[in-house]
Amino acid sequence: MTTPSPVDDDRGCLRLVLAVPLTLLTLVAAYFCWTALTITPSGPWDDDAYAGIVLSCVLTLASTATAAALWLAPSIRRALPWWWLLPALLLGTVAGARWAVGG
Repeated sequence: MTTPSPVDDDRGCLRLVLAVPLTLLTLVAAYFCWTALTITPSGPWDDDAYAGIVLSCVLTLASTATAAALWLAPSIRRALPWWWLLPALLLGTVAGARWAVGG
């Protein structure tokens, strides 16, 4: 008997519980990425806007890195497939590109 009993199999509930922090971190990354994309400097002299863009990009990358570190835990990797991390990674890529181009 190699498969667990359907009564003892709690992967559905575990998946929901472990998806909450990953989803919250992705939403935080989405908010800061949106902020980084919508801030427009008034001119080359607008240092505050450029600082806001950099800060938003850094916070997006930090929440993406935290989500990736969370997903690397063995219990989460067993319960959630890799594509749960994909939106956070895409947001991190967009924020990195924004930082490189306009920050």
